[in-house]
Amino acid sequence: MRRIEESELIINEDGSVFHLHLKPEQIADTVLLVGDPGRVEMITAYFDNVEFSVANREFVTATGTFKGKRITVLSTGIGTDNIDIVVTELDALVNIDFETRIEKSTHTTLNLIRLGTSGSIQPEIPIGTFVASHISIGFDGLLNYYANRDNISLLDIENAFVEHMNWYKKLPVPYFVAASEKLVKLFEDSTVEGMTVSAPGFYGPQGRVLRLPLWKADQNDLIEKFEYQGKKITNFEMEGSAIAGLSRLLGHEAITICTIIANRTDKTALVDYKHNVRKMVEMTLEKILKL
Repeated sequence: MRRIEESELIINEDGSVFHLHLKPEQIADTVLLVGDPGRVEMITAYFDNVEFSVANREFVTATGTFKGKRITVLSTGIGTDNIDIVVTELDALVNIDFETRIEKSTHTTLNLIRLGTSGSIQPEIPIGTFVASHISIGFDGLLNYYANRDNISLLDIENAFVEHMNWYKKLPVPYFVAASEKLVKLFEDSTVEGMTVSAPGFYGPQGRVLRLPLWKADQNDLIEKFEYQGKKITNFEMEGSAIAGLSRLLGHEAITICTIIANRTDKTALVDYKHNVRKMVEMTLEKILKL
């Protein structure tokens, strides 16, 4: 078995992994991922107790129990580049022996559930809807850096989308990845099925125009019109594709669930959306008791 060198997996002096500052025993098998560090405390307020918490940069983590079930809540910050750090280091915590720096012989599977906010691009998905990303679409290009990318991607729909968009060759090739079948089934009665774009930015990559024009002025119109075997693209967010893709490659269960706080079609937005997010959190906590 290959020993992973010190420069490739950096372990802090206290035995914690480099960015997250977590030790293997400090995380649960079910991890709720949120973008906003402030949302960690909001979720753990529902817990019976919090046994551990740590913060480093935008990565805030707390592990505790909800109705007896051990759960970790971790903030990722914004963007798929941060997800590369988070998912890789979470996997290392459970599947690499930090003493020997060798991959463990027994694989541990994590349940990774992202809870976020999003904007819909279909008029029939109103503000306040909980959308579960059955398929995540990466505009970010992150997965293209890893081997076996095509093995876990939905290549037929990817090719159809690239052709439909007349995709600009200087942009990263988009990738399409399915969520965990187990987690899709767990949340199917409380969410709307989504096919979700993860964009590498909030403005141009999501079709917003302030002072800079876009590579394709009708980008969002084309995305809204795309349809494959009866499925349409439903919403934009910024992290789910990397969570889905890396989890597939590493052998974890993953899904993204977002509260819709804006509708890009009718140009409406919900500024005070905390109540809706709380309802999503409450629904999720009750559901994961079944895991």
